[in-house]
Amino acid sequence: RWWSKDTVAVVTGGNKGIGFEIVRQLAKKGISVVLTARDEKRGLAAQAKLKSENLHVEFRELDVSSSDSVAGLASWLEKEYKGFDILVNNAAVVGNEFSFQAVKNLVDTNYDGVKRTTRVLSPLLRPSQAGARIVNISSQLGQLHRLGIESYKKKLTDIENLSSEVIDSFVDDYLSAVRDGKVEASGWPRGIFGAYTVSKIALNAYTRLVARDVQREGRQLYVNCVHPGYVKTDLNNNRGFLSTEQGADTAVWLALVPANEQSSGDFFYERKKYEF
Repeated sequence: RWWSKDTVAVVTGGNKGIGFEIVRQLAKKGISVVLTARDEKRGLAAQAKLKSENLHVEFRELDVSSSDSVAGLASWLEKEYKGFDILVNNAAVVGNEFSFQAVKNLVDTNYDGVKRTTRVLSPLLRPSQAGARIVNISSQLGQLHRLGIESYKKKLTDIENLSSEVIDSFVDDYLSAVRDGKVEASGWPRGIFGAYTVSKIALNAYTRLVARDVQREGRQLYVNCVHPGYVKTDLNNNRGFLSTEQGADTAVWLALVPANEQSSGDFFYERKKYEF
């Protein structure tokens, strides 16, 4: 047990579902948790519920699609805690329409939102013997075998030459295909979860990129992503077969695993590594 009540975790999208359960389980471990949510009313209600369980949880409003909102959280964390130790990027949307704007908003939350939040908050992650941690909540839908474009499969698996520009180009090309009505003809993931799949493929690639870069910098920071399983949440109209407790388990385990058992740049499901 390397953590204490002075260890601070930030969880995005923490007012319901898997995010809420991650907050709860971390707080039960004795960690000080900052629950963030885009909706202030729902966020405060979630905080009140956890406080009724005698758990130490703070609430801060956060819209991951807003640079000003992310910067505001960073300023507060620096003032309140002088930094923090664990970041769980959980905020995400699925969407049920395929207009260009709806798809763009989905990608902006699921990929750009994580990138924006990580870029601004990661400098505040405190160095320690145990190492700071970033856990990105992803999906098995983000595994590369679901992508029918071999050129991008090759680029996204070439870790030595992977860059933000490569991932952004992948996302931009997909958005162009959506705008021009060429998704089915171009080998992109199709169907109602097509945009979600692309956003998670991009997120997984970004996870590997950040893990590589912090290793090159010599920072003791572990960066991984997690498939929580098919969990009963609002995102799937509660069609899942796992509880939120089960869905949160691997993310919480990965956030707290001892440094000598940690890895970085990997994809986990049920506490085991899987291929990207």
